[in-house]
Amino acid sequence: MCLGMGAPCASGVTTDRSIHSSGMYKLEIELKRGHNLAVRDRGGSSDPYVKFKLAGKEVFRSKTIHKNLNPVWDEKTTLILDCLSEPLYVKVFDYDFGLQDDFMGSAYLYLESLEQQRTIPVTLVLKDPQLPDQDLGSLELAVTLTPKHSPLEERRDSTVRVLLITSLTSASQQSLRLSELHRKSQLWRGIVSIALIEGRNLIPMDPNGLSDPYVKFRLGPQKYRSKTVPKTLSPQWREQFDLHLYEETGGVLEITVWDRDTGRRDDFIGRCQLDLSTLAKEQTHHLELPLEESRGFVVLLVTLTASAHVSIADLSVTPLDDPQERAEILKRYSLSNLKDVGIVQVKVMRAEGLMAADVNGKSDPFCVLELNNDRLQTHTVYKNLNPEWNKVFTFNVKDIHSVLEVTVFDEDRDRSADFLGKVAIPLLHIRNGEQKSYVLKNKELTGPTKGVIYLEIDVIYNTVKAALRTVVPAEQKYIEEEPKVSKQLLQQNFNRVKRCIMVLISYGTYINSCFEWESAQRSIISFVLFVVVVWNFELYMLPLGLLLLLVWNYFFSSSSRDTSDTESEHKGFMDKLYAIQDVFISVQNALDEVASHGERIKNTFNWTVPFLSWLAITALCSATVLLYLIPLRYLVLAWGVNKFTKKLRDPYMIDNNELLDFLSRVPSDVQVMQYRELKVDPGQSPNKRRRTNPS
Repeated sequence: MCLGMGAPCASGVTTDRSIHSSGMYKLEIELKRGHNLAVRDRGGSSDPYVKFKLAGKEVFRSKTIHKNLNPVWDEKTTLILDCLSEPLYVKVFDYDFGLQDDFMGSAYLYLESLEQQRTIPVTLVLKDPQLPDQDLGSLELAVTLTPKHSPLEERRDSTVRVLLITSLTSASQQSLRLSELHRKSQLWRGIVSIALIEGRNLIPMDPNGLSDPYVKFRLGPQKYRSKTVPKTLSPQWREQFDLHLYEETGGVLEITVWDRDTGRRDDFIGRCQLDLSTLAKEQTHHLELPLEESRGFVVLLVTLTASAHVSIADLSVTPLDDPQERAEILKRYSLSNLKDVGIVQVKVMRAEGLMAADVNGKSDPFCVLELNNDRLQTHTVYKNLNPEWNKVFTFNVKDIHSVLEVTVFDEDRDRSADFLGKVAIPLLHIRNGEQKSYVLKNKELTGPTKGVIYLEIDVIYNTVKAALRTVVPAEQKYIEEEPKVSKQLLQQNFNRVKRCIMVLISYGTYINSCFEWESAQRSIISFVLFVVVVWNFELYMLPLGLLLLLVWNYFFSSSSRDTSDTESEHKGFMDKLYAIQDVFISVQNALDEVASHGERIKNTFNWTVPFLSWLAITALCSATVLLYLIPLRYLVLAWGVNKFTKKLRDPYMIDNNELLDFLSRVPSDVQVMQYRELKVDPGQSPNKRRRTNPS
């Protein structure tokens, strides 16, 4: 019993008689609305929802109101309690699909202070414990606290949904009920395949009379953003993506068109909505949707299909463990639907030795499984560094080259979940039926972090369909973080490009060594091979050569497949500073070299230097006549014989490239500007002329 202020609740398991004693209470909560909630999205808004917790357990979660800082929920729930000393903990979050939800504030409702047997309006001022002075808005509630067996309670509708929350009830029963609700809320019943084709007759938003349009899609909590097509009023997107359908009746697809503006907020062009419940399933609909409050159209292809084999179950209910059901699943993957390649079943067993994220030296871990844009989640195991989930997740496989990502988070009361570790497993690397331990990695997947997770994965797919899907565009992530300027990432990417270029240079050096006769045996073999191939060349030899290269690498170059970077990252500050400086100088020089060559080619055709342009005309006329009169095979042979024998004829000759030597004589745009003479104003005196133009 908890009748006095601050009186402790009894603990342990008691009989049903004690549960239905006179100390029971019923708390009816009506979540009305929020006022001036915190901004958490870049668009100046938020997607708020509210969580109610009692004794550390979630007892109710509201629906999500999208793009609203003054949301209206008008939702009700009823709780039965036997203890008033535990306050009701209310938290507000901003929903971000595919990412961690942002914390928007919290407040406590102290039940002992409530007047009983009448409805009381309550305003909860939201606060952030880390930033107590920040204004995060407020929530408006109406609460009614009633003794369980009072006359007022007996007159109320007995069909109200009740959640039994008591410290004397078995925690496992409550956890099972909540996890079942959580499980159902994650599963989708269908897939909406959308092909964004084009836009027509959009309104101009830029001073040049054009726009840089892109499209945003929203279906419930799911978001997708298209690429930007620059400088056009009739953009061609040609993008395809899928969204999940959580309701059998469909849902409303919100479409907004924006103009991209660098350095300032993007301009709104127009919007439209599509009620998916009006579309027939299992067929493709060609739609031209007019933009509201604007002119123009958006052209879409929309297909609604049922989704099979998306499930969350316990280990006792494992679809692929039954041989008969496994055989039936194998029969389903015929060539009828190319998008449905197969299924993957993931058993999330347990984790060991996780990082302690809370001040009590424990964590509240849960797992998030992602396969492209499909996302499922386990329940939370509270206060445990060695949790056991024992859940089975089943996904549809649309691309056998997808990567399964399993991320472990720590549930946090006041903030978004803390990252504990992550693993990424390509589906083609999976061995069916093998329970394996994976060392958790950091967010970038570049190094280990604390903890190990145990998984057992099975993949069933149709090889022909998987091969056909390989040559179509891969599915893109709906939500990706905006790229940020990072010196470390710049240096890493530069080193990657440098390694690729060094490989090409090493191949070029090897080929050039054959021309230089550094090894007589190698040069003779190369010369004979060159003559035979050129003389007997047919087009089929091109794919044959690539085939031979693949076979050679398969048998003789297995040691080079490990591309992991073993370089030490432990460098001093000055070493990192000099390395970044070298990267910037190298990038600067490379950009200058590429731009200069492009400008020199342009200036050759623009007659910037007439002598060089006439020389180019002479060379091109000669090449045209030679190619017209002499077969290409003979010209290539003549070039190769000259190249191989040049070193033999003149051992001290310095090699050169005639084309690059010619282009080096053509000035770039920078040089043209530097060589341009300044015009002298005739009205200037000689003294002024001398001062303004010393040359």
